[in-house]
Amino acid sequence: MIEFRNVSFSYAAGEEQNNLADINLTIGKGEVILLCGESGCGKTTLTRLVNGLIPHYYEGQLEGQVLIGGKDISRLPLHETASLVGSVFQNPRSQFFNVETESELAFGAENMGLPAEEIKRRIRETVREYRIGHLMGRSIFHLSGGEKQKIACASISVCDPPVIVLDEPTSNLDAQAIEDVRQAIGLWKRRGKTVIVAEHRLYFLRELMDRAIYMKQGRIERIFSARELRALPPHELDSMGLRPISLQQLPKIRSAPREQERELVMKSFYLCRSKASAPALEIDRLQVPEGGIIAVIGHNGAGKSTFARCLCGLERKGRGEVHFRSFHFGNKHRVKKCYMVMQDVNHQLFTESVLDEVLLGMEEEDDNRAADILDGLDLLQQKERHPMSLSGGQKQRVAIASAIASKRDILVFDEPTSGLDLRHMKEVAASLKQLAAQGNTLFVITHDPEFILSCCTHFLQLEKGKVIANAPLDSAGADNMVRFFLDTAKAGSGQEGLEEDEVSDCMSLSI
Repeated sequence: MIEFRNVSFSYAAGEEQNNLADINLTIGKGEVILLCGESGCGKTTLTRLVNGLIPHYYEGQLEGQVLIGGKDISRLPLHETASLVGSVFQNPRSQFFNVETESELAFGAENMGLPAEEIKRRIRETVREYRIGHLMGRSIFHLSGGEKQKIACASISVCDPPVIVLDEPTSNLDAQAIEDVRQAIGLWKRRGKTVIVAEHRLYFLRELMDRAIYMKQGRIERIFSARELRALPPHELDSMGLRPISLQQLPKIRSAPREQERELVMKSFYLCRSKASAPALEIDRLQVPEGGIIAVIGHNGAGKSTFARCLCGLERKGRGEVHFRSFHFGNKHRVKKCYMVMQDVNHQLFTESVLDEVLLGMEEEDDNRAADILDGLDLLQQKERHPMSLSGGQKQRVAIASAIASKRDILVFDEPTSGLDLRHMKEVAASLKQLAAQGNTLFVITHDPEFILSCCTHFLQLEKGKVIANAPLDSAGADNMVRFFLDTAKAGSGQEGLEEDEVSDCMSLSI
């Protein structure tokens, strides 16, 4: 089905990472293939060769051939490649062409020139199979990250290509949305599609993959069957820079966190966006240890991001006080005491170079300290690059570097491991532990249980804007935290399927 013949590729921009050398690989019809390895090993480049983005969008020196069904992809126009290969990217917003969901589902099929009735039939079938009737008629801008990824997957299914490529599709998703992606891949597998997934998270593909291609420095280092990869002990996966193949492999045996003499206390935190709606946040009193690293977990819509914004004083309608080091801080004062790294870091990268970005966050510029911070996050070699030219994981680390440079007492991180491989996740964890040792109090909103266990000392669980759990991450706390993620994954989407007439009622397409 797919064949790489002596393929090598180097980017025209002169990047040393992500290039490929001497790739020879055959992928059979109906296989689910996992591409794994550390960031920069060439996984994404391999996917771009399959979907035609190389050489049509990303320029460089290409040697060898990539064949799909005997056709050389590099010689096909993109509109022909689109009928053979569908793509789901890390950020689904980058592939949307419409502002509402039905039109987005129809877009690809319309461009293929399919008859209107056939497009409607495919959409009805896809809506029913993906259980997304509740998303029809919605603005894409109002969807959660998981809902957007569902629409992206459904759009590919409407086009019905034989090959589907996914590039880190779960990096920004919670456990429930990851389960939705897993179900979509399972559906494609049952239909005989060839699926290629480049991922750092491995556990959700445990029972779906047929083979795993382990890459290192642009080359195929090893090829595993699914059974062989599942049999690898945790220490060997770790030495390869790979995350656990099962959530059950997470190390949960922990000693009790060191007790802190002082506490940060939040009092009377309240936010209601309108008189007709329920409070988005309602916390009478919350105590956490000063100098702790507090994981904030919960389902989508639980109020995690609202909690973070209120804590930082960024919600104008929010009320509440923080009692910290014998001082009381209202909203205005907390803005100067807190620093927040957003989930979408593109909103907070402003300068022309990585180094300047870190210097911008300092009260007094210090090139040596900035270099030390960048070195600790494996970014020193990128210091002259424009932040917007970096990968998603590198941008994330630049924003974290700026937070470290700010010397604020309270730091809030919203999904700091988005798009990070195991090694860089550990580097971020080490940086956060160093900050906590210096007396900073850190809040980490995350859907990454492995990251929580690597550095956090406590966890908060939010539901409907209220704290329902606040516990240290000792052995019992770690068990409870991991159980939350396991139970969430098992729950799946929880959205019931729709009958034929209900699907029709949800659709307002005019094709």
